[in-house]
Amino acid sequence: MSAGHSHGQARAGHEKKLWFALALTASFMVAEVIGAYVTGSLALLSDAAHMLTDATALAISLVAIQIAKRAADKRRTFGYARFEILAAAFNAILLFLVAIYILYEAFQRFRTPTEIQSTGMLIVAVIGLLVNLISMRLLMSASDESLNVKGAYLEVWSDMLGSIGVIGAALIIRYTGWSWVDSFVAAAIGLWVLPRTWVLLKESTNILLQGVPEGIDLNAVEASIRAVDGVEDLHDLHIWAVTSGKNVLSAHLVVQGSSEAGQAVLAEVTRLMSEAFHISHTTLQLEHSQFHAGLEKDLGMEH
Repeated sequence: MSAGHSHGQARAGHEKKLWFALALTASFMVAEVIGAYVTGSLALLSDAAHMLTDATALAISLVAIQIAKRAADKRRTFGYARFEILAAAFNAILLFLVAIYILYEAFQRFRTPTEIQSTGMLIVAVIGLLVNLISMRLLMSASDESLNVKGAYLEVWSDMLGSIGVIGAALIIRYTGWSWVDSFVAAAIGLWVLPRTWVLLKESTNILLQGVPEGIDLNAVEASIRAVDGVEDLHDLHIWAVTSGKNVLSAHLVVQGSSEAGQAVLAEVTRLMSEAFHISHTTLQLEHSQFHAGLEKDLGMEH
Protein backbone atom coordinates (compact mmCIF):
# COMPACT_ATOMS: atom_id res chain seq x y z
CA MET A 1 0.00 0.00 0.00
CA SER A 2 2.70 2.46 1.01
CA ALA A 3 4.87 1.65 -2.00
CA GLY A 4 2.04 2.33 -4.44
CA HIS A 5 1.20 5.55 -2.62
CA SER A 6 4.75 6.87 -2.81
CA HIS A 7 4.95 6.02 -6.49
CA GLY A 8 1.78 8.00 -7.15
CA GLN A 9 3.16 10.94 -5.18
CA ALA A 10 6.41 10.84 -7.15
CA ARG A 11 4.56 10.80 -10.48
CA ALA A 12 2.34 13.70 -9.38
CA GLY A 13 5.44 15.62 -8.28
CA HIS A 14 7.12 14.98 -11.62
CA GLU A 15 4.05 16.20 -13.49
CA LYS A 16 3.85 19.47 -11.54
CA LYS A 17 7.53 20.21 -12.12
CA LEU A 18 7.22 19.43 -15.82
CA TRP A 19 4.19 21.72 -16.18
CA PHE A 20 5.99 24.59 -14.48
CA ALA A 21 9.15 24.07 -16.54
CA LEU A 22 7.06 23.91 -19.74
CA ALA A 23 5.24 27.15 -18.88
CA LEU A 24 8.58 28.91 -18.26
CA THR A 25 10.24 27.55 -21.38
CA ALA A 26 7.33 28.15 -23.77
CA SER A 27 6.70 31.66 -22.45
CA PHE A 28 10.31 32.66 -22.81
CA MET A 29 10.56 31.06 -26.24
CA VAL A 30 7.85 33.45 -27.44
CA ALA A 31 9.64 36.36 -25.71
CA GLU A 32 12.91 35.36 -27.38
CA VAL A 33 11.31 35.36 -30.85
CA ILE A 34 9.96 38.86 -30.16
CA GLY A 35 13.37 39.91 -28.82
CA ALA A 36 15.06 38.57 -31.96
CA TYR A 37 12.71 40.65 -34.13
CA VAL A 38 13.25 43.83 -32.09
CA THR A 39 17.04 43.55 -31.73
CA GLY A 40 17.72 42.02 -35.14
CA SER A 41 19.67 39.17 -33.51
CA LEU A 42 19.73 35.92 -35.46
CA ALA A 43 21.45 34.22 -32.50
CA LEU A 44 18.39 34.90 -30.35
CA LEU A 45 16.14 33.41 -33.04
CA SER A 46 18.40 30.36 -33.26
CA ASP A 47 18.31 29.94 -29.49
CA ALA A 48 14.50 30.25 -29.61
CA ALA A 49 14.48 27.32 -32.06
CA HIS A 50 16.60 25.38 -29.58
CA MET A 51 14.13 26.23 -26.82
CA LEU A 52 11.41 24.84 -29.07
CA THR A 53 13.11 21.43 -28.71
CA ASP A 54 13.01 21.87 -24.92
CA ALA A 55 9.34 22.84 -24.91
CA THR A 56 8.48 19.87 -27.15
CA ALA A 57 10.50 17.47 -25.00
CA LEU A 58 8.72 18.72 -21.88
CA ALA A 59 5.33 18.44 -23.61
CA ILE A 60 6.11 14.89 -24.78
CA SER A 61 7.12 13.96 -21.22
CA LEU A 62 3.79 15.26 -19.93
CA VAL A 63 1.92 13.39 -22.66
CA ALA A 64 3.77 10.20 -21.67
CA ILE A 65 2.66 10.65 -18.05
CA GLN A 66 -0.95 11.21 -19.13
CA ILE A 67 -0.80 8.15 -21.41
CA ALA A 68 0.42 6.03 -18.50
CA LYS A 69 -2.85 6.84 -16.71
CA ARG A 70 -5.03 5.58 -19.58
CA ALA A 71 -5.87 1.92 -19.89
CA ALA A 72 -5.80 0.14 -23.25
CA ASP A 73 -9.19 -0.35 -24.90
CA LYS A 74 -10.67 -2.50 -27.68
CA ARG A 75 -9.62 -0.02 -30.38
CA ARG A 76 -6.14 0.75 -28.97
CA THR A 77 -4.89 -2.49 -27.42
CA PHE A 78 -1.47 -0.93 -26.77
CA GLY A 79 -3.03 2.33 -25.60
CA TYR A 80 -1.96 5.66 -27.08
CA ALA A 81 1.77 5.32 -26.41
CA ARG A 82 2.65 5.69 -30.11
CA PHE A 83 1.45 9.33 -29.96
CA GLU A 84 4.71 10.19 -28.21
CA ILE A 85 6.66 8.99 -31.26
CA LEU A 86 4.44 10.84 -33.73
CA ALA A 87 5.00 14.04 -31.75
CA ALA A 88 8.76 13.44 -31.69
CA ALA A 89 8.87 12.88 -35.46
CA PHE A 90 6.85 16.06 -36.09
CA ASN A 91 9.18 17.98 -33.78
CA ALA A 92 12.25 16.70 -35.64
CA ILE A 93 10.89 17.67 -39.07
CA LEU A 94 9.93 21.14 -37.84
CA LEU A 95 13.35 21.68 -36.28
CA PHE A 96 15.11 20.61 -39.47
CA LEU A 97 13.25 23.30 -41.39
CA VAL A 98 13.97 25.95 -38.74
CA ALA A 99 17.67 25.02 -38.48
CA ILE A 100 18.11 25.10 -42.28
CA TYR A 101 16.44 28.53 -42.42
CA ILE A 102 18.74 29.86 -39.67
CA LEU A 103 21.86 28.53 -41.41
CA TYR A 104 20.74 30.12 -44.68
CA GLU A 105 20.00 33.43 -42.96
CA ALA A 106 23.37 33.32 -41.17
CA PHE A 107 25.15 32.87 -44.52
CA GLN A 108 23.27 35.85 -45.94
CA ARG A 109 24.21 38.00 -42.96
CA PHE A 110 27.87 37.04 -43.24
CA ARG A 111 27.74 38.54 -46.70
CA THR A 112 25.68 41.57 -45.65
CA PRO A 113 26.02 42.28 -41.89
CA THR A 114 23.11 44.00 -40.14
CA GLU A 115 23.09 46.25 -37.09
CA ILE A 116 22.48 44.41 -33.81
CA GLN A 117 21.06 46.00 -30.64
CA SER A 118 23.49 44.27 -28.30
CA THR A 119 21.97 45.64 -25.06
CA GLY A 120 18.52 44.23 -25.74
CA MET A 121 20.09 41.01 -27.01
CA LEU A 122 22.09 40.69 -23.77
CA ILE A 123 19.07 41.33 -21.53
CA VAL A 124 16.94 38.72 -23.31
CA ALA A 125 19.79 36.16 -23.26
CA VAL A 126 20.41 36.64 -19.52
CA ILE A 127 16.70 36.16 -18.78
CA GLY A 128 16.83 33.01 -20.94
CA LEU A 129 19.75 31.67 -18.92
CA LEU A 130 17.83 32.28 -15.68
CA VAL A 131 14.79 30.46 -17.09
CA ASN A 132 16.99 27.47 -18.01
CA LEU A 133 18.61 27.42 -14.55
CA ILE A 134 15.19 27.49 -12.84
CA SER A 135 13.91 24.67 -15.07
CA MET A 136 17.05 22.63 -14.41
CA ARG A 137 16.62 23.13 -10.66
CA LEU A 138 13.00 21.96 -10.89
CA LEU A 139 13.84 18.82 -12.86
CA MET A 140 17.17 17.85 -11.26
CA SER A 141 15.85 15.70 -8.40
CA ALA A 142 13.10 14.09 -10.49
CA SER A 143 15.59 13.21 -13.25
CA ASP A 144 17.17 10.62 -10.95
CA GLU A 145 13.80 8.91 -10.46
CA SER A 146 12.39 8.95 -14.00
CA LEU A 147 14.05 8.39 -17.39
CA ASN A 148 11.18 10.34 -18.91
CA VAL A 149 12.04 13.43 -16.83
CA LYS A 150 15.77 12.86 -17.34
CA GLY A 151 15.34 13.31 -21.10
CA ALA A 152 13.60 16.66 -20.56
CA TYR A 153 16.28 17.69 -18.04
CA LEU A 154 19.07 17.02 -20.56
CA GLU A 155 17.24 19.08 -23.20
CA VAL A 156 17.07 22.08 -20.84
CA TRP A 157 20.72 21.59 -19.83
CA SER A 158 21.85 21.71 -23.46
CA ASP A 159 19.78 24.85 -24.10
CA MET A 160 21.57 26.55 -21.22
CA LEU A 161 24.76 26.28 -23.29
CA GLY A 162 22.99 28.08 -26.16
CA SER A 163 21.97 30.92 -23.82
CA ILE A 164 25.56 31.27 -22.64
CA GLY A 165 26.67 31.46 -26.29
CA VAL A 166 24.19 34.26 -27.01
CA ILE A 167 25.34 36.18 -23.92
CA GLY A 168 28.93 35.87 -25.10
CA ALA A 169 27.99 37.11 -28.56
CA ALA A 170 26.10 40.10 -27.12
CA LEU A 171 29.10 41.12 -24.99
CA ILE A 172 31.52 40.80 -27.92
CA ILE A 173 29.27 42.89 -30.17
CA ARG A 174 28.78 45.49 -27.43
CA TYR A 175 32.51 46.05 -26.84
CA THR A 176 33.97 45.35 -30.29
CA GLY A 177 31.18 46.11 -32.74
CA TRP A 178 31.75 42.78 -34.53
CA SER A 179 28.17 42.17 -35.63
CA TRP A 180 29.22 39.06 -37.58
CA VAL A 181 29.60 37.26 -34.22
CA ASP A 182 25.79 37.14 -34.00
CA SER A 183 25.60 35.17 -37.26
CA PHE A 184 28.47 32.93 -36.15
CA VAL A 185 26.74 32.01 -32.87
CA ALA A 186 23.43 31.50 -34.68
CA ALA A 187 25.08 29.11 -37.14
CA ALA A 188 26.84 27.29 -34.26
CA ILE A 189 23.54 26.76 -32.42
CA GLY A 190 21.90 25.63 -35.68
CA LEU A 191 24.69 23.11 -36.28
CA TRP A 192 24.36 21.97 -32.64
CA VAL A 193 20.63 21.34 -33.07
CA LEU A 194 20.85 19.50 -36.42
CA PRO A 195 22.68 16.33 -35.26
CA ARG A 196 20.37 15.98 -32.24
CA THR A 197 17.39 16.51 -34.51
CA TRP A 198 18.66 13.85 -36.90
CA VAL A 199 19.04 11.35 -34.05
CA LEU A 200 15.50 12.13 -32.87
CA LEU A 201 14.09 11.68 -36.39
CA LYS A 202 16.04 8.47 -36.97
CA GLU A 203 14.93 6.91 -33.68
CA SER A 204 11.28 7.92 -34.09
CA THR A 205 11.22 6.68 -37.71
CA ASN A 206 12.74 3.37 -36.64
CA ILE A 207 9.97 2.91 -34.08
CA LEU A 208 7.25 3.86 -36.57
CA LEU A 209 8.69 1.31 -39.03
CA GLN A 210 8.75 -1.29 -36.22
CA GLY A 211 12.50 -1.70 -36.51
CA VAL A 212 14.64 -3.39 -33.87
CA PRO A 213 14.98 -0.90 -30.98
CA GLU A 214 18.26 0.92 -30.43
CA GLY A 215 20.59 -0.98 -28.11
CA ILE A 216 19.14 -4.44 -28.81
CA ASP A 217 21.22 -6.92 -30.82
CA LEU A 218 18.87 -9.30 -32.66
CA ASN A 219 21.61 -11.93 -33.03
CA ALA A 220 22.36 -11.79 -29.29
CA VAL A 221 18.67 -12.23 -28.47
CA GLU A 222 18.40 -15.23 -30.82
CA ALA A 223 21.55 -16.83 -29.38
CA SER A 224 20.26 -16.38 -25.81
CA ILE A 225 16.93 -18.02 -26.63
CA ARG A 226 18.61 -20.94 -28.41
CA ALA A 227 20.83 -21.45 -25.34
CA VAL A 228 17.82 -22.07 -23.07
CA ASP A 229 17.45 -25.75 -22.13
CA GLY A 230 14.60 -27.37 -24.04
CA VAL A 231 14.70 -25.02 -27.06
CA GLU A 232 15.49 -26.96 -30.23
CA ASP A 233 14.83 -24.20 -32.73
CA LEU A 234 13.04 -20.88 -33.21
CA HIS A 235 11.63 -18.95 -36.14
CA ASP A 236 9.55 -15.84 -36.90
CA LEU A 237 11.51 -13.82 -34.33
CA HIS A 238 10.36 -10.16 -34.30
CA ILE A 239 11.42 -7.35 -31.96
CA TRP A 240 10.01 -3.82 -32.10
CA ALA A 241 8.98 -0.96 -29.83
CA VAL A 242 5.52 0.47 -29.23
CA THR A 243 7.14 3.65 -27.92
CA SER A 244 10.49 4.57 -26.40
CA GLY A 245 11.35 2.14 -23.60
CA LYS A 246 8.44 -0.24 -24.31
CA ASN A 247 9.94 -3.11 -26.28
CA VAL A 248 7.97 -6.07 -27.61
CA LEU A 249 9.05 -9.53 -28.82
CA SER A 250 7.21 -12.33 -30.57
CA ALA A 251 8.61 -15.68 -31.71
CA HIS A 252 7.80 -19.32 -32.42
CA LEU A 253 9.80 -21.76 -30.27
CA VAL A 254 10.30 -25.41 -31.14
CA VAL A 255 10.63 -27.27 -27.84
CA GLN A 256 11.12 -30.85 -26.80
CA GLY A 257 9.44 -32.79 -24.02
CA SER A 258 6.04 -32.51 -22.34
CA SER A 259 3.70 -29.55 -22.00
CA GLU A 260 5.08 -28.95 -18.49
CA ALA A 261 8.58 -28.71 -19.96
CA GLY A 262 7.28 -26.27 -22.57
CA GLN A 263 5.82 -24.05 -19.85
CA ALA A 264 9.18 -24.05 -18.06
CA VAL A 265 10.88 -22.95 -21.30
CA LEU A 266 8.25 -20.24 -21.75
CA ALA A 267 8.85 -18.90 -18.23
CA GLU A 268 12.64 -18.96 -18.61
CA VAL A 269 12.68 -17.17 -21.99
CA THR A 270 10.26 -14.52 -20.72
CA ARG A 271 12.44 -13.92 -17.65
CA LEU A 272 15.61 -13.79 -19.74
CA MET A 273 14.18 -11.28 -22.21
CA SER A 274 13.04 -8.99 -19.40
CA GLU A 275 16.23 -9.08 -17.35
CA ALA A 276 18.89 -9.24 -20.06
CA PHE A 277 17.32 -7.18 -22.86
CA HIS A 278 14.65 -5.04 -21.13
CA ILE A 279 11.90 -6.44 -23.35
CA SER A 280 8.78 -5.94 -21.27
CA HIS A 281 6.18 -7.67 -23.47
CA THR A 282 6.96 -11.15 -24.80
CA THR A 283 4.61 -13.31 -26.89
CA LEU A 284 5.84 -16.84 -27.57
CA GLN A 285 4.15 -19.65 -29.52
CA LEU A 286 5.33 -23.12 -28.52
CA GLU A 287 5.63 -25.90 -31.06
CA HIS A 288 6.64 -29.38 -29.93
CA SER A 289 9.44 -30.92 -31.95
CA GLN A 290 7.36 -33.90 -33.13
CA PHE A 291 4.61 -31.62 -34.44
CA HIS A 292 7.13 -29.28 -36.07
CA ALA A 293 8.92 -32.17 -37.80
CA GLY A 294 5.60 -33.52 -39.11
CA LEU A 295 4.59 -30.10 -40.36
CA GLU A 296 7.89 -29.65 -42.23
CA LYS A 297 7.44 -33.08 -43.79
CA ASP A 298 3.91 -32.24 -44.96
CA LEU A 299 5.05 -28.93 -46.39
CA GLY A 300 7.90 -30.66 -48.21
CA MET A 301 5.52 -33.17 -49.77
CA GLU A 302 3.18 -30.39 -50.95
CA HIS A 303 6.10 -28.52 -52.43
